[in-house]
Amino acid sequence: MSSTNRSDARKNHKFDYYVTPIAEIETFINFIHKIVPNIFTGKILDSCAGGDNAHAMSYPTVINKIFPQLQVDTVDIRDDSLAEIKMDYLNFDCTNRYNTIITNPPFNNSLEIIKKAIEDVRKFGFVIMLQRLNFMGSKSRKAFWEENMPKYIVVHHKRMSFTDNGGTDSIEYAHYIWQKGVKVTSSQLYII
Repeated sequence: MSSTNRSDARKNHKFDYYVTPIAEIETFINFIHKIVPNIFTGKILDSCAGGDNAHAMSYPTVINKIFPQLQVDTVDIRDDSLAEIKMDYLNFDCTNRYNTIITNPPFNNSLEIIKKAIEDVRKFGFVIMLQRLNFMGSKSRKAFWEENMPKYIVVHHKRMSFTDNGGTDSIEYAHYIWQKGVKVTSSQLYII
């Protein structure tokens, strides 16, 4: 699907839900765990977990495969989601309960979700969000970036498919990673 047609395609996706590709998430998690060994410890939250009767929840599936000892709590706004808690993460009270909050947030309110996750995660905990690479470029987000530069940015070198047919659009994606209580002025950039 092209980026030109993506806005029309969004009309068919309830709550801006796209299935996050499990294989790409597994590649990312294996990679970042080698760079930041303490990134997946303690309690973890997928705040927009997704999943449905045809698709697993991507992040919990991969995290439970690689780290079976970890607990991953799941929240999603959609009634048909596989998440344990069906509610809008923006209304979910979870301050200081999680060491890591990870998700692929809906693009239409991703900045609000990122800001809340940074507030919610425990001190020195991690917030990991999958976003378009061009999420960095926006007048409206410039002030946020100046105050909240991610510690790490992991760019996926190949375009991800969020469809069952394997099609991609013209967008590159990256995982943006913040560590609460650690202010940086530049990000460490990795390409996988």
